[in-house]
Amino acid sequence: MRTASVSRKTKETEISCTLNLDAKSGTDISTGIGFFDHMLELLSFHSGFAMTIKADGDLNVDDHHTVEDCGIVLGKAFRQALGDKKGIARYGFFSCPMDEALANVSLDFSGRPYLVFHCTFTREKIGDLSTEMVEEFFRAFVVEAGLTLHINVPYGTNNHHMAEAVFKAFGHALKEAVRVSGDGVMSSKGVLA
Repeated sequence: MRTASVSRKTKETEISCTLNLDAKSGTDISTGIGFFDHMLELLSFHSGFAMTIKADGDLNVDDHHTVEDCGIVLGKAFRQALGDKKGIARYGFFSCPMDEALANVSLDFSGRPYLVFHCTFTREKIGDLSTEMVEEFFRAFVVEAGLTLHINVPYGTNNHHMAEAVFKAFGHALKEAVRVSGDGVMSSKGVLA
């Protein structure tokens, strides 16, 4: 079983995460940020991964530290669960329509962290999540997971729909990339690091 358990404690946040890439149920998310919880629950559901995240952060300041640190912890969990990445498909892509919005997500577990994020929100917040923190979550995730990630939302008018399409597409693209498709490492170099 490809599993991970990661905890991180700073003066700003205390976060624990478990991840099972081969289980189909077992999601429990609690960050103190309702809309962010909803997005992470969608990520878990659409990826098919069992995932728990418990976060206690300095939300009296704002949501920045909690959201970014959740990205750090979840990224570390993916790196741990994938190990040497032997047998995985490596690449994933998914295009998700959500009513008037469309999100395209392409990713590569290359070992080289890089984020391209093209999504223009028009509201400062969706629920209690600052829209600028969506990009920060993904940036923290890619750095820790060693992931190249391109997120493109070419159109959309409803910010909730745009964010939801991104997280759903990300979940599906992750599922495609980590599926076991062989017994070797999908790299001409022989290593994904």
